[in-house]
Amino acid sequence: MSIQQIVDFAQTSTPTERYSPAAEKVLAGNPEQSVRNHYASPCGQFNAGVWEGAVGQWKIEYTEHEYCEILQGVSVLRDRDGNARTVRVGDRFVIPAGFVGTWEVLEPCRKVYVIFEQARG
Repeated sequence: MSIQQIVDFAQTSTPTERYSPAAEKVLAGNPEQSVRNHYASPCGQFNAGVWEGAVGQWKIEYTEHEYCEILQGVSVLRDRDGNARTVRVGDRFVIPAGFVGTWEVLEPCRKVYVIFEQARG
């Protein structure tokens, strides 16, 4: 392993993947999203990159553990009981696997993400 294998987000030219949540998950707006997955581990369980989301709200169901750092915008996460948490620039948090609820982007949002997907067995 050499120093050249370190992944510097500012220096990579990772292509942007654009997508939208499945229509049945969208609750409001047109939450188009994009992701630049700068790193994927050889085993496929660990990923890191930058995500961007447009204004809207959709249902989420996490099978992975995700660390997030909000770089831009404002979003509201709600659990299935309706409890809410607003996240904005500078916030850093982990969403554990098993979290079910909604993600609502109030102002166009950008975040760094680090995901660990547990092996299913």
